[in-house]
Amino acid sequence: MKKNQNAIYMLKSVTNIQMESFIITTADGKVIAIDGGFREDTDYFLEFLRELTGEDVPHIDAWLFSHAHSDHMSAFFEIMENKRDSVTVDVIHYNIPSPQFFLRGGDKNAAQTAATFYKNMPLYADKIAVVTEGDVYQIGDAKFEILYTPDPAFLRDVGNNTTTVFKMTLGGKVALFLGDCGIEAGYKMLEKYKGTDMLKADICQMAHHGQNGATKEFYEAVRPEICFWCAPNWLWDNNAGAGFNTHIWKTVEVRGWMEELGVKQNIVLKDGTQSYAW
Repeated sequence: MKKNQNAIYMLKSVTNIQMESFIITTADGKVIAIDGGFREDTDYFLEFLRELTGEDVPHIDAWLFSHAHSDHMSAFFEIMENKRDSVTVDVIHYNIPSPQFFLRGGDKNAAQTAATFYKNMPLYADKIAVVTEGDVYQIGDAKFEILYTPDPAFLRDVGNNTTTVFKMTLGGKVALFLGDCGIEAGYKMLEKYKGTDMLKADICQMAHHGQNGATKEFYEAVRPEICFWCAPNWLWDNNAGAGFNTHIWKTVEVRGWMEELGVKQNIVLKDGTQSYAW
């Protein structure tokens, strides 16, 4: 593990619950975080950064958030509330609707997460950058294009459909970070980018931990070679205790889609912290 390389690190789940936590490094020395997981994941997140950077107080050049769910943002809250001296951060990129919006859609988890984010805003108000669909951000060698931000028309699966979708171009490869992108958000992107290669990516972080997120049609437009799955073993195998593919999650079905599409490598959270470097 070294800092000055183009690499994506998917951090393990301390609790064995589905979550999302990525660290990206660039050959020119930048460190970028996406989400971060639960509060219980905080100490490992910080330990990983210290080992990666060789710094007692690691520096994050940009921290990007996909959406307001506790398994994506709570580690950030723990750091900002209780461990602010453990890292330094330049910019925080996000687009998070109001708690009231999430309550209208019936998502109490998202409403509480958004409320915590805005309650804590004075701790990082000088670092925020509200992203909008179509924005482009250059973070060292990494170019981030914002392909989707929350659409207030989507009140079904409201928390997941407010996911901000990031497309990263780095070192000749393209990576698509889908967060928990919902079906409606996926269809909107398919329509918006129809006839273009905007959704095409070499690397894809699978939507909603690989189940009940983007559709097969969406992944056909992406056509990735490498997939990151933020899925613990039970979710990867759709097994709540009765055996392989016996529960309601769609992970095994989605695995079949990706096999049909010729994906060369699946990198899965069930195997602990994983990485891909180039």
